[in-house]
Amino acid sequence: MKLGNTFVGTLVLAISAASASYADKLTLYCSAQEDWCQLMARSFEDATGIDVNMTRKSSGETFAQIRAEATNPKGDVWWGGTGDPHLQAAEEGLTMEYNSPMRGELHDWAISQAESAGNRTIGIYSGALGYGYNTQLLADNNLPEPSCWKDLLKPDYKGHVQMANPNSSGTAYTTLASMVQIFGEDEGFDFMKGLHANINQYTKSGSAPIKAAGRGESTIGIVFMHDAVAQAAAGFPIKVVAPCEGTGYEIGSMSIIDGARNEEEAKKFYDWALSAEAQNLALQVNAFQVPSNTGAQTSDKAPDMSTIKLIDYDFKKYGSSDERKRLLQKWDEEVSTLPQ
Repeated sequence: MKLGNTFVGTLVLAISAASASYADKLTLYCSAQEDWCQLMARSFEDATGIDVNMTRKSSGETFAQIRAEATNPKGDVWWGGTGDPHLQAAEEGLTMEYNSPMRGELHDWAISQAESAGNRTIGIYSGALGYGYNTQLLADNNLPEPSCWKDLLKPDYKGHVQMANPNSSGTAYTTLASMVQIFGEDEGFDFMKGLHANINQYTKSGSAPIKAAGRGESTIGIVFMHDAVAQAAAGFPIKVVAPCEGTGYEIGSMSIIDGARNEEEAKKFYDWALSAEAQNLALQVNAFQVPSNTGAQTSDKAPDMSTIKLIDYDFKKYGSSDERKRLLQKWDEEVSTLPQ
């Protein structure tokens, strides 16, 4: 059958338009706070004209989703969340190697994160682990002011402490891995068992415990300190604590999903998200992490990392697939099953 030139031309234009429409899209998996995720998505759309479909989930949930979708990837970029699951995704080949031209503008710790993962992820912000407490509830319940990790084991705090579940939350996994590194594995798990006795709820999201404390629904929330600062900045009676024994920290990360349907758009987002301009958006939503671009602004309310006793957190070991699985299984078997 002979096709007319007009029909063929129309068909080619239609296919080209469909291809262009498909290419001008990006599916973003985001593991930072909801309003920051929304701002990043909309700002990238404004800057490039690329439509962004954004889904917000905790880092543990996002990692599980990317793994489940490995044979048929749905997402393009995973932005935000603790670095450990990003490192594990890199180890399992779920994310792709990419060397951004923006690397020269980044802090050394952001590049170290990339190099430890074969350049399959990169650092976008950092933040120290700690906790915050509601000063009003503490006073109302005649509770002593905690200043160390081990203070949280006191019987006084039974039912007053909240943290996330380390299976779903990168924040909580960082807590578990930090306790093992601070106290040694045996004593670290003894700490987690003692803490379990005082926990009122394990949440899905890492920032939920301090939001509950801000609302007066719980007294103490174990979180990254910048999340506690955000509650205090919003006017809630929250005091932020950098524990006396020392603490772990996160390198929030970004990765391009291996097999991304919109790889070129993913790389454009990746480069843009490493710019000082994009990282300065954090200030609009009271995100108090330390940005990875050396030219980006850090809020004067952000925790001063130089004054916090940080451990030499072993990202390579505790971000590995085997170690993460082992620690989570041990927590599931030895801690979560204990009575409260």
